[in-house]
Amino acid sequence: QVQLVESGGGLVLAGGSLRLSCAASGRTFMAYAMGWFRQAPRKEREFVAAINQSGGSAIYADSVKGRFTISRDNAKNTLYLQMNSLQPEDTAVYYCASGPQGSHLSATYDYWGQGTQVTVSS
Repeated sequence: QVQLVESGGGLVLAGGSLRLSCAASGRTFMAYAMGWFRQAPRKEREFVAAINQSGGSAIYADSVKGRFTISRDNAKNTLYLQMNSLQPEDTAVYYCASGPQGSHLSATYDYWGQGTQVTVSS
């Protein structure tokens, strides 16, 4: 049974930082690409970042490029999202996802975590 468990969300002031983690279990972590998505209230879920199996290649949404960094530790079966210079518009539930191909398309991922809330206050 594949499980993805996010942690690290919380309340932060604008300009602050948070690091999200996603602990994976149930299948060979290093064999799958990983992604982060987010969903704000009354909005569609949107792509944030994705990383390939080795961690050597990543892609980002334009809205977070230069502020967020996705990384993974295959020895620890864990995915990370370092978020700097947070703004109120980053407020959302953040989800990690696992799939055979790193992509901005949610349909390419077959397992999802339950999400962690990030709230940025001004």
